[in-house]
Amino acid sequence: MPQSPTPTRPTLSRPCVRLVLAISLDGRLAPHEGGAAQLGGEGDRRALEQALAWGDACLIGAGTLRAHQCTCLIRSPQLLEQRRSEGRAEQPAAVVVSRSPDFSSTWRFFDQPLQRWLLAPEPVDQGFDRWFPLAPTWPDRLKALGAAGIQRLVLLGGAQLSADLLQADCVDALQLTLVPQLLGGRFSWLPCTDVPLPAVLAQPGAWQSDGAEDLGDGEWLVRYRRIRSG
Repeated sequence: MPQSPTPTRPTLSRPCVRLVLAISLDGRLAPHEGGAAQLGGEGDRRALEQALAWGDACLIGAGTLRAHQCTCLIRSPQLLEQRRSEGRAEQPAAVVVSRSPDFSSTWRFFDQPLQRWLLAPEPVDQGFDRWFPLAPTWPDRLKALGAAGIQRLVLLGGAQLSADLLQADCVDALQLTLVPQLLGGRFSWLPCTDVPLPAVLAQPGAWQSDGAEDLGDGEWLVRYRRIRSG
């Protein structure tokens, strides 16, 4: 599967952020009863691994980690070899965002072969390789990750984390797999909140298509990149 073009990096000294999600036709992340959902099939899995191979790190919300107790890994031998040949670690680092990092050391996440970084108010005693203080704004948090060498960041959710970065206008690309299901319920990929998204995100020309791909089994991958004036 061909890689999508890398969006132009923002003027700010921060990583390029690509939001990667599999969603139902009605924009849901999970069935109406909730839980750890896996909506995408094999085609979506390939697209996800392509995105992880592109990234230097992936960003995960605490709720998503608690639901799955692990993160996504690259399994493709070709992609792993590609990263090795580029002098990069086989797996991108996993950056977890949490205001209350009370995770269990028994989770599979803490045995996965990757670097574990934490964005939190305070460091924790064990389980993470690096800690970053939870700065007041997302631009500040992303600048800290950029200073640590992260140029490409894959945003894996959950929904509230995705909404927070979109509210800060810090998402540079969308990679959405549309899965042929109608789920209903309240688990939209963008939750309803009292804080609206910036009006600029809805203006004509704010997003430009980077194409669509048929992933098979009724799934479609659509890509958009954020266009910023100046």
